[in-house]
Formats: sequence, C-alpha cells, structure tokens
Amino acid sequence: MVLTFDPFREFDRLAGQLSGGAGDPAGLAMPIDLYRSGDHFVLHCDLAGADPGSVEVDVDGRVLTIRAERSARTDADVQWLRRERPTGTFTRRLTLGDGLDLDRIDATWQEGVLTLTIPIAEAARPRRIAINTGQASTAPALSSS
Repeated sequence: MVLTFDPFREFDRLAGQLSGGAGDPAGLAMPIDLYRSGDHFVLHCDLAGADPGSVEVDVDGRVLTIRAERSARTDADVQWLRRERPTGTFTRRLTLGDGLDLDRIDATWQEGVLTLTIPIAEAARPRRIAINTGQASTAPALSSS
C-alpha cells in the first residue's frame, strides 16, 4: 500500500465533523480549493468583492489564518431586491501538518482569488535510498578478543 503525505487530512476530518459538512459561514464566504502539485500544495481562496488591501495571511505555529473584508455597498439611491453576498470580516484557519516549509509560503492575488503555494520541506520529500551490494564493504571489521 502506498501512503501519500497529506498535512491537511486531520483538519478536513475535524472541520467536517464540527460543521456537519455544510453550513459553515466562513466556508460560504471564503470557499477554498486545495491540492498537491509535485513538491508543494496550492490553496485557492475565492474572495470576490474583497478589497485586496484588507487581505491578511498569517502563520502562527502550525495555524495558517486568512482574513479578508468585504464591504457592503452604501449607495443611498439603491433599492435592494435581493442581497445574498455576505459582507464583513471573514476568517479561515487551517491547521498545517508537519513537513511543510512554512518560511517559504508564497501568496498571490489575481481577479479576486488568493493563491497560496506551500512548499513541502526538504526533509519530508521522498528520496531514493542507495543500496549497498556488499562488493567493497566499508563497514569496520569486528575484532574478537
């Protein structure tokens, strides 16, 4: 059986239990996609209508926090017929697993989508182990006394 490294597995399980799988206000206002691509994870967070200057991304210990604000329209001459887009300050917290390089997280903003690229730490990356065939052993000889 092949096991893959997924530092978000426990978070997903707990979030699903706590929110019942749906109805999470932060999830509705700030939906995310998360996937692994090679040696890094990519998180896309939809923040349509949020001011890019209001977006904050912080890491404290192993907790990644994304905070953004979407302001309500305040036009005096507007008569609302339907208002479904949530406004205010929204926060998402993700508990990150071991094996990520938290010092090298990259954040970009494009067309209302925040993209975080989270590299896997060098120590957690798969590597090939050389096999010694025993031809010219470099192991020290044991002496008998």
